[in-house]
Amino acid sequence: MDYKNKIDNMKDQLLSSLAEVVKIPSVKAEGNENYPFGEEIDKSLVKTLDICKNLGFTTYYGDGYYGYAETGEGDEMLAILGHLDVVPAGEEDNWNYPPFGAVIEDGRMYGRGTQDDKGPMLACIYAVKALLNTGFKPNKRIRFIFGTDEENLWGGITKYMENEEVPSFGFTPDSDFPMIYAEKGLLQLHLKSSNNSEITLKGGNAFNAVPDRIIYDDIKLDELEVELKNLGFDYKKENKSIIVYGKGAHASKPNHGINAISRLCIALNNMGVKSDAVRFIAEVIGEDYNGKNIFGNCEDEPSGKITINIGKINVTNNGDEISVDIRIPVTKDKEKVVGDLKEKAKKYNLEYKEFDYLDSLYVPKDHFLIKTLRKVYEKETGLNSEPISTGGGTYARSMDNCVAFGPIFPGQEKVEHQANEYVEIEKLIETAKIYAAAIHELAK
Repeated sequence: MDYKNKIDNMKDQLLSSLAEVVKIPSVKAEGNENYPFGEEIDKSLVKTLDICKNLGFTTYYGDGYYGYAETGEGDEMLAILGHLDVVPAGEEDNWNYPPFGAVIEDGRMYGRGTQDDKGPMLACIYAVKALLNTGFKPNKRIRFIFGTDEENLWGGITKYMENEEVPSFGFTPDSDFPMIYAEKGLLQLHLKSSNNSEITLKGGNAFNAVPDRIIYDDIKLDELEVELKNLGFDYKKENKSIIVYGKGAHASKPNHGINAISRLCIALNNMGVKSDAVRFIAEVIGEDYNGKNIFGNCEDEPSGKITINIGKINVTNNGDEISVDIRIPVTKDKEKVVGDLKEKAKKYNLEYKEFDYLDSLYVPKDHFLIKTLRKVYEKETGLNSEPISTGGGTYARSMDNCVAFGPIFPGQEKVEHQANEYVEIEKLIETAKIYAAAIHELAK
C-alpha cells in the first residue's frame, strides 16, 4: 500500500518529533492548579498536541489532565490511548547516554519514554497521517487520547472518562504484539510498622519498577560486605557506604530483573539487624517473585501466576514502610489476596494500607477487535497471532472494548523502566506500518 512509502518518507520527521518529546523529562512532580502533575508533564502534553496540530489534527487540551487529537467523521469513535508521563530515570551513572537526550546511536534512539510510551504513540500518529495522505477517509472518528499519570494513579485518564465522550472501541500501543486479551489486576500498597529499627535505609524509585540498586550507609558495613560476598550478590564499597546492585525490570515481570532491595534485606537479616520491614522482605519474599509464602500457588489459565515486587523501602528510627506492587490473575479474588497478605504481614508487625487498585481486563478471543487485529498482524508479519496475557497495567482497562496492541515483538528486548531505555528505529517504522494497517481496517 502507498501509505507504507509515505511512512518511510516521514521517518526523519517522526524521529524529530519523538526527540522533541523525549527531551522533556515528564516525570510526575508536585502539582498545582495549573499543572496537576507538574510542569514537565504539562510541557510534554502541550508539545505533543502542537505536533498533532501541525500534522492537521484537531486538538483539545484538558486542563493539564489529558489531551486529545482527532480526525475523521462519524458517530463511532476509534481511540488510540497512550501516556506521556515516564518513570524516573534513576541513577544517571547507569545510563550510557543522557536519559532525556534522545541520542541516536547504532540505529537506536536512547531516552526515557522512547519505548514506554512516547515512541509508540508517535508511531500511531504518523501512521494515521500517512493514511490520510493517501486520501483515506475513515468512516469513524479517530482520536488519540494522551494520558499524563499512567505511571502512578491514572488521574489523567480518569478525568478524561469523567468529562469526555467514551470511545466505541480502541487499543493502546503500550505492551506486546500480537495483542493482550487479559491483564492482571494491579494492586499497589504500603506495609507499615511503627516499631523502632536499629538502622535507617531508603531506596527504590517506584512501585512498578524492580530496583536496580540501593545504597546502605549505616552500621556494620564490614560485616555486610562479608555477608554479600558469601551470598554471591553484586555490590560495591564506596567511601562509607555499600551499593547493592540488582537488575531493573518492569514490576509486571519482576522475574526479568533482580531486586536490589530484597538482596540487601536478605543480607541484613542474616546479620541479625532489627527491622520489621527487613525481616519481612528477607523471610517472606526473598527472591521469590510469585509470593508463594503468602499466596501459595495462585495462578490461572488466561493470565498465569500472581507476581509481587518490592518497589521501595523506607526504614527509619520511627518506623518502616515497604511499597509493594502485586499483579493478580484475572480470575482470582482480590479480597482473598489482600486477606492472605494482611495475615502474613501482621506476624511481622506490618499494617496494610492500600494505595491504588486497577481491576483486571479480559476480552474474549472471539471479540471483533481481537479478530481484526489478529488478521492484520498475521498479514503484516506472517507471525503467530495468538493473543497473550500480561501482568502489565495499560490504559486498555480504563474502558470497554479496548486491548493493548504492540509495540514489542516476540523476542524483542524489553527496556521500559530500565537504564538505557531505547527504541530501535527500524522497529519503530515497522510498528507504524502495522498500526496504519490496523487503523485502516478498524476505521474503513
